[in-house]
Order: sequence, then structure tokens, then C-alpha cells
Amino acid sequence: MTLAIRSRPPGGAAVRRGRLPGGAVARRVAGHLVRGLVMVWVVATISFVIIREIPGDPVAGQYESLIQKGMSPEQAERAAAVLYGFLPTGSLWEQYVGYMGSLLHLDLGQSLSTPGVPVTTLIGAAARWTVLPVLAGTLLSFLLGVVMGVYAAIKRSGRLGDVLALSGSLLHGVPVYVIGLLLTAIFATLWPIMPSGGPVEIEAVPGLNAGYVGSLAHHAVLPVVTYTLASYGGWILAMKSNVVAVLGDDFILAAELRGLRRGVVFRYLARNAILPLFTVLALSIGMLFGGSIFIEEIFNYPGLGLLLVNSISTRDYALMGGTFLVITVGIVVANIAADLLYTAIDPRVRSGGSA
Repeated sequence: MTLAIRSRPPGGAAVRRGRLPGGAVARRVAGHLVRGLVMVWVVATISFVIIREIPGDPVAGQYESLIQKGMSPEQAERAAAVLYGFLPTGSLWEQYVGYMGSLLHLDLGQSLSTPGVPVTTLIGAAARWTVLPVLAGTLLSFLLGVVMGVYAAIKRSGRLGDVLALSGSLLHGVPVYVIGLLLTAIFATLWPIMPSGGPVEIEAVPGLNAGYVGSLAHHAVLPVVTYTLASYGGWILAMKSNVVAVLGDDFILAAELRGLRRGVVFRYLARNAILPLFTVLALSIGMLFGGSIFIEEIFNYPGLGLLLVNSISTRDYALMGGTFLVITVGIVVANIAADLLYTAIDPRVRSGGSA
């Protein structure tokens, strides 16, 4: 009697029959959106209360300074309102209602440390210096960690597997600011082939010209490498663990017994082991909206992380609240995208089976 062994490559016809209908997908998306909005509201409320309780309100300080200079309370109030664009008055509840009403109109207020400039303008200007370096570093570390993690699992009994696993363990345990400082000391001081800080050369003329683009790329090398090395260790260790777990699955054994080429088996391994990492990747990309405070401080990159630090030091609670809110929205959107992406790429989730 001949025993027929069938492999289970991901996305087979049997599991595709269990796809969720369109109505179920719409309900799933709607549920995620509702939960996301609730989460944004909770974070906005908490940040509003905490920030308003921080001592050292610059508006109140300016108001008191004007009174000490001889202005009447009414004159000081009008002058502070002109300087900062508003003057928070009334109870905490009244300020909260006004704050939430502004959020509904996508108005994050005006910066207190930069009078007359909307918070959205400052956040938009800082986001461009955060998104590209962090996105490039995150994707590079993910791709490198996934590939090296597969090899580390397959060659785990040999010297190559030990070296790859050791590299992941070492880099995973080193703080990101230590990596940034080491790269700066080596490539900007001891062997000065890279700029020590700043996003672009001062004399570079902005625009789509070779000089400006080249300067941007040159200044972005060390931050991108820092992001890559800081995340590489986690990706390779997670991928190695997932691949080792998948190696014992029946469909891998069936593929080997059928004599499938090593490249096909490798693809089966990678596609199944990488699925849990997509959620983490989406969340990591969501975190890029917060930037990296340490890296942006080390390399003097005017991104969202540095903007948040400066807003805290100047007690600019309008800018603090706006930055926190942008970070929260980015993480919530990434979380929703991760769940939907996982549902789309894993047929077992669509069919309601166990992952």
C-alpha cells in the first residue's frame, strides 16, 4: 500500500476556503477603528491632565511677568493672548472641553515656546527628519534579521549558527545610545569619514539636486546604521526561535520526504516563521512617529524625538500634547494595520483555525 504524504505549504486551497466573508471583514475593521478611537481619546485625556499639572506654565509666567512690569490684569491677559495665540482660563474641565473640541477640528493649538506657530506645523517639519531614517533602519534590520535568523536556525549546530546567534545576543543587549556614541566616536572622530551631526550641510541648497540629496544621504548613514544595529539583535533571535519551532511541523517533514528542493523548503520555513514578526514590524514602524530621542540627540537630528525633549524642557504643553497624540495615533494605526495584514497573509486566521 502506498502512503500519500501531502505537504502543507502556506495558503493552500483547503484553508483558503475558510476566508472571512466581506461583512465579517467590515465588522472586524469597524471594531478596530472603534477601539483605536477609544484608545486615542484615553491617551489624549491622560496626557491633557498630566501636562496641565506640570509646574512652570510659560503662559502663566508671561502673564505674571507683565503684571510685575506694571500692566493691569486685563492688559496682561490681552498681551499674553496676543503673544501665545490664546490664554488658558477657566476650570480644568472647561479647558478639557475646549481641547477636545479643537482636536475634533484637527487643531492641536499653538506652540508656547515658538509663539504664533501652530503645533501641526512644528510636528510636520520634525516628522520628515524622523520618518525616513527610522523607516530605513527598521526595514533594513528586519530584512537582515529575518535572513540571518533563518540561517542561524538551520545552521544552529555549526559554527555559523553560533556566530549569528552570538551577534544577535550581543547587539540585543547593547543600549541604542551606546551604539550611536560608538559609531560617532569611530567614524566621526577617530576616522572622520562621516559627519558628526545635523541632517544636512549648511551650505547645501535645498531641492532635488545632487549636492543636497547627497548631503542628506551622507548625514543619514550613521543614524540609519544605528537604528539597524539596535533592532537587528531582536529580529534575528525572534526569527531563529520561530524557525526552530516550524522545523518540527509536519508539512516540513512531508516536503523533505517528497524530495522537494532545498529552496522550496527554505521558502516554506521562512513564510511560516515570519508571520508572527509582521505584527511586531508594523508596531515598530508605528513607533517611528515617536522617533528615537537618544539617536536624534546624538546626531542632532531635528525629528519628533528631539522635538518632544525640547517641548518638555520649555514646558510647552501644547507641543507636548500634540507630539504625544501623533505618537499614539501612529501606534494605533500600526496596530490595526498589523492585525489586518496578519489576517490577510495567514489563511489560518481567516479560517478561524489556530495559528
